[in-house]
Order: sequence, then C-alpha cells, then structure tokens
Amino acid sequence: MSCRLFACLLALMVPGSGLAVPPPGYSFVPYDEGLALAKRNAKPIFMYLGRHGCGSCLKTNAESFGDARIRELYSEHYVLVYVDTEGSRRIRLASGERVTEMQFASGLRTTGTPRFIYLSSEGTPLLRVPGFRTVAEFRAFDAYIAGGHYKDTSLSKFLKSYHSQ
Repeated sequence: MSCRLFACLLALMVPGSGLAVPPPGYSFVPYDEGLALAKRNAKPIFMYLGRHGCGSCLKTNAESFGDARIRELYSEHYVLVYVDTEGSRRIRLASGERVTEMQFASGLRTTGTPRFIYLSSEGTPLLRVPGFRTVAEFRAFDAYIAGGHYKDTSLSKFLKSYHSQ
C-alpha cells in the first residue's frame, strides 16, 4: 500500500477528521469574509455553526434548507456564514486576531450543533437559535430579523403576533 493511500485511509478513521459542509445551493462563506461582505453591503449575517457527523445538521440541511423559499429568503436577506465547530481553518476576527473555526465556536460557547446566530452587519449578535428548526421557524426568524422587529420587540412577543396572523 502506498504511503498516500495509507494516509487517506488513516484520515478517514480518525474521529473529527471529516469536513463539515453547509447545505448545498447556498453561498456560505467563512466568518471573516462574511463580516467584510456584511459591512460592505450593510446586510445582516446568518451564521450556521455545524460539524461533521451531526445528525441534526444533516436533517436541517435536507428538510429546512432544502426548501426553495428558505434558500431565496436567506440568500436575499443575509450574508451567509458557515463555521465548522471542529474546523481547523483559520479565520480573522474583527479584532484582527487569527483563530481556528473550532476556537471561534468555543469562544461563542457553542455546546451543540446546529446553532444559528443572526448578527448585525457589524457582527453584533441579534438572535441565537439552537438545534434543528423547521421551515416555518426559519421563516419566522427571518421576519423578525429582516423586518427589524428585533430592535423593539422580544422574540417571544413577536412570535405570538406572527403566529396569530
């Protein structure tokens, strides 16, 4: 067996060595690139924190992000950022510090995946949402953030009025 083949097989056997991937059909970018795009375009950020082997991430990608309306809404309203919570890719924070995606996620106190964080164009967190979410929930979160309701209404109050419509 060649050394190259052995190295590939070994990488497949090491836990956490797989790469997490965002849902297909979306233009997710790394955090630092997304932050620059958001500032330049004055758009909020939708940040998806996932990891390789996450069953809830796979379900979210297939069921929720497989919906064409969600793809359209989120692609139009947000700069899309994907962070592999176990990733070794280096990103630059707004402070200039360079860290791995894993270190970044740890600093956000991400204890489980998937996790979704809506951020202002400056990178200020607006809403944190843990776990699998349905298409209906993602539509409601979009209405809350893209509609600017987060500025003067709590999410729970907004959702009561949103669902009664």
